[in-house]
Amino acid sequence: MKKILKSMTLAAVLLGLVSCNPETYKKINYLQDIHGDTSMSMKVNRGIIIQPQDQLSIIVTSRDPKMAIPFNLSVSNFYTGSELASSGGSSQRITGYVVNNEGNINFPSLGSLHAAGLNRWELQDLIKDRLADEGLLKDAVVTVEFLNFKVSVLGEVASPGTYSVTGDKITILQALALARDLTIYGQRENVQVIREQNGKRQIYTLDLTNSGIFDSPAYYLQQNDVVYVTPSRVRAGQGEINENYFKSGSFWISLASISATMATLVINIARFSK
Repeated sequence: MKKILKSMTLAAVLLGLVSCNPETYKKINYLQDIHGDTSMSMKVNRGIIIQPQDQLSIIVTSRDPKMAIPFNLSVSNFYTGSELASSGGSSQRITGYVVNNEGNINFPSLGSLHAAGLNRWELQDLIKDRLADEGLLKDAVVTVEFLNFKVSVLGEVASPGTYSVTGDKITILQALALARDLTIYGQRENVQVIREQNGKRQIYTLDLTNSGIFDSPAYYLQQNDVVYVTPSRVRAGQGEINENYFKSGSFWISLASISATMATLVINIARFSK
């Protein structure tokens, strides 16, 4: 009995050694061209660029709060569901400015302002300067935030979905971390970022195994970017297996063949171990 157990263990080890292809490690590890401590220069990131259809929160404050009231949209109450509505529960949210298809927003007292192509800091300075130049508010403090900064992560990741982003920037690696990383079947060298900007749809292909991703325009994601992780051939092959396959004769023939091979391997190893 002990000899049989030893033989089966040895067989399992041999099968494991056969299946452990060195190339598999190369396909899974990130940033393989970096060894040890490395210092790399960073490109200046402008932050998220405002685009048509974006929703912006713009808040104006002043030393005299009453002077800033005309330049702020109202805070509205809204019910978050029928159960809360029936119990009188509600939340508050800031009414945002929607950037129209021409890239403009309609700001109180200032009228139409062109926001598309600016980042939030540039828009803050624009509004502050206009309020001062027109004598409306000399000491304005303007804060601009995105209300619709979201990215979608699809394909071979542990938790695909659409994620809301707080802050001003998110990298491709951070987005994959939100989705709990790639599965073992995801192709690290073939991650695509789909971006719609300036009336065009651009598709970037990133190789996560190479540090060249830091120089890609898609390393820092923009709002509404879609990240797609391509499945490996193994995963694609698994997708073709369905319930009918398990009911087919070819599946059982293959299973019997594998079982016979394993049995023969165990018997031969048992003979050599005597």
